[in-house]
Amino acid sequence: MRAVAQRVASASVDVGPERVGAIGEGLLVYLGAGREDTDADVDYVVGKLAGLRVFEDDEGKMSRSVEDVGGAVLVVSQFTLYGDVRKGRRPSFSKAADPAEAERLYEAVVAGLRARGLEVATGRFRAMMNVRGDVWGPVTILVDSQKNF
Repeated sequence: MRAVAQRVASASVDVGPERVGAIGEGLLVYLGAGREDTDADVDYVVGKLAGLRVFEDDEGKMSRSVEDVGGAVLVVSQFTLYGDVRKGRRPSFSKAADPAEAERLYEAVVAGLRARGLEVATGRFRAMMNVRGDVWGPVTILVDSQKNF
């Protein structure tokens, strides 16, 4: 499972004219599920995202997590994180999970973050979305559960 987390002052996601998710300070997370991902990957990603120390303390050091600062998380599904361009210029998505399993894993990450007491907003799975983020820093971190095992 791959997640790209950005520290944001605010973020939102629209589907057409409808605003489907929005947060203030927190993390904007683009989340993709791979064919080999399991519930262990979900647990790893949830733990990393909730505990990711990218918010500054009183001394200006990044030592606080989204949990510590009372921030929120906006999770947006993005299978293109599994785009492979090593051969040619057109991405191959053969390592991305099939849509039904990807949605299950996506929902499990959202549920896991909520179970930790975080406010979580979401995009709409498999929809064309317009995502906006007021990225703060900028701070952007890649979390890849397959590089953990």
